[in-house]
Amino acid sequence: MTTVDVPPQRLVPVPTPPPTRHAAPRATIRPDDGKRWILRAAPVVLSHWVTFSSALLTSVVSLVITMQLPDVLNQAISQSLALHRTPLSHYVWEAAILGTVAGVAGLVARQLMMRVAYAIESDLRNILYAHLSRMSFSFYDRHQSGQLMSRANSDIRAVQMYLTFGPFIVVQCLGAFIAFGFMLSIDVPLAFVSMATIPFVSLSAVRMRRGLQPASWLIQSRLAEVATIVDENINGVRVVKSFASEERELRSLRRAADRLAWAYVKDADLRARFTPVVQNLSQLGLVFVLLLGGYEVIHGHLGVGAILAFSSYIVMLQAPFQMLGMLVMMGQRAGVSAQRVYELLDEKPSIADAADATELVILDGTVRYTDVTFGYPDGPLVLDGFDLELHRGETVALVGRTGSGKSTVGRLLSRFYDVSGGSVTVDGQDVRDITLTSLRAAVGVVMEEPFLFSASLRDNIAYGVPQASDAQVRAAAVAAGADSFIQELPDGYATVVGERGYTLSGGQRQRVALARTLLVEAPIVVLDDATSSVDVEVEAAIHDALRQHSAERTVLLIAHRLSTISLADRVVVLDGGRVVASGTHAELLATSPLYGEILAQAAGDPA
Repeated sequence: MTTVDVPPQRLVPVPTPPPTRHAAPRATIRPDDGKRWILRAAPVVLSHWVTFSSALLTSVVSLVITMQLPDVLNQAISQSLALHRTPLSHYVWEAAILGTVAGVAGLVARQLMMRVAYAIESDLRNILYAHLSRMSFSFYDRHQSGQLMSRANSDIRAVQMYLTFGPFIVVQCLGAFIAFGFMLSIDVPLAFVSMATIPFVSLSAVRMRRGLQPASWLIQSRLAEVATIVDENINGVRVVKSFASEERELRSLRRAADRLAWAYVKDADLRARFTPVVQNLSQLGLVFVLLLGGYEVIHGHLGVGAILAFSSYIVMLQAPFQMLGMLVMMGQRAGVSAQRVYELLDEKPSIADAADATELVILDGTVRYTDVTFGYPDGPLVLDGFDLELHRGETVALVGRTGSGKSTVGRLLSRFYDVSGGSVTVDGQDVRDITLTSLRAAVGVVMEEPFLFSASLRDNIAYGVPQASDAQVRAAAVAAGADSFIQELPDGYATVVGERGYTLSGGQRQRVALARTLLVEAPIVVLDDATSSVDVEVEAAIHDALRQHSAERTVLLIAHRLSTISLADRVVVLDGGRVVASGTHAELLATSPLYGEILAQAAGDPA
């Protein structure tokens, strides 16, 4: 085989820089799973400490000023209406100014609080998404997408609500102490009597918190169950309709919704028991104020204005105690949600760069599998003593019966999974010693079931090279046999495909995915039945273009169709997890009965 010397290639993907207004989070969740959940999330909140503290400060200012208004009422009645010592207009202006300042401070506090709330929510979602993007294929083999979506949405929202509005509610609850201070300045015995119910409120809140924790966990888990069913039915709508199973799936959703409704009812029952006590117990203080305060007024020990001030303070305490009940409920829901989110964040990727990993520099593109053993978790061995060597400029077709491990061979090369034994090397470097970024930049993969994004065809093809010109995009589409049908679409390359590309046929999706990989110009290419849905005439044209594109590349063809196998320089037969025959198509027909059986089976396959 003739080879051409080429200089080493340093393959470093070019990322698309995000806009500055979408900056990465300035802090992340603490990795120490021994700490309480709120302490682990504290760095994210504190990264916005300027806005957050400003919101709390202005909230305190608004609260303190508001708490002065009943005392102004007391002074107005005592000094103006009763004793006529001070003009009433003095207190009218004082009340108007205090009310205006309190209102402005409250408005600013809410604006700042909402700003920091959404910033924290954005940070939490970015942290979780960044973590999910680093997770290995085995992680997604074990987790349902609906569960992940639920944790990334409703659970993060519950955590954000508590982290941001929890301190805000605490500040409002501090109004009880500020009010108590004003009460003490008016009449000490009456102040203690009016706050006598506080210990009972605290006890009820503690019991409420303990009861809500299991109910909150149940609600969040069943919300995720409903989200999973909806996600699977939307993504699998074509399968559901093809089997006329709409009613069966609706019954499944109803059962999940009923279980969720039951959990919500239990939660509501617990809240119905304790919330009225927490919110309204403080109003009993008004009874004590009228009893003791009225007695003191009758006997001339207290002015009428003081009774009105105390009554106003107790009414003002109603909102903080209502918020206290809300805070308890939010805290339980947030604690459960945080645990569900942390379960994901605490899981480490099974495939990651080694501490001393180096970037791959392609010299000659030689790929070697040496005594490879591999099996998926909880499954039998798929590869057992697998050996294969591929060279630059060579196209090797890997054939075998269904389930023989052909696709697994390609996945191990890109290190989507790690071998259990043996090694996979590129230019003599073990893929486990190479950075994942440089390895996957060097290996272009086209799968049998390609995934297309809900974006334009141009953007889908240029996904790996966002800065590619229109001419480069079209050249890749021509090579993949996609240009002709794209040109016939109303908007051409600007046509936006539906979700997962289902507005295109299977063959069209495969050609777009092939163009996407060809545009990257990776020196090693894995085509996993990449033209299985393409008709023979189009496939022949694609093969002609692929021969030109693969002249200086290492190409692994995972195939079962004879028309695809014909593109290969060498054919390797896989059986029992290892290579059992290797040679040209003609040689294998003459020497390997298994190869003939595989071709016969493929020829009889309607696909």
